Amino acid sequence: MAKDIFHNNVKIALEKDGWQITHDPYQLRYGMADVYIDFAAEEAIAAQKGSRKIAVEVKSFAGGSTISEFHTALGQFLNYRIAIELSNEPERVLYLSVPVDTYQMFLRFEPAKTIIERYEIRLIVYNANKEVITQWIE
Repeated sequence: MAKDIFHNNVKIALEKDGWQITHDPYQLRYGMADVYIDFAAEEAIAAQKGSRKIAVEVKSFAGGSTISEFHTALGQFLNYRIAIELSNEPERVLYLSVPVDTYQMFLRFEPAKTIIERYEIRLIVYNANKEVITQWIE
């Protein structure tokens, strides 16, 4: 299983943001196949706020065609979300992690914007160079 080029950058950014990485990768059985989501994490927060569990699929969008990479990421995201729903941890929330420049120049405009809204894709926008999360988009 190949890791995205920004895999470690996003892992560090999540840890800086107060998340404890619990799985790297997060493996799920989905039908007859195993799927590997980049991370599973739990927020290290005060008990009165409860405990959030997330899964994060990291994408760099470093290939040739941004729209083609978006289509691939969308397909993975939708499959992974169903795999989580059918797992023993259906409360875990899936996020697609994307670079800040890809979000600024592509994902916040049409057609990606409508697709993200229609399929309720949660995003984590990250700065790979600074290894920080710049935005959580619910």
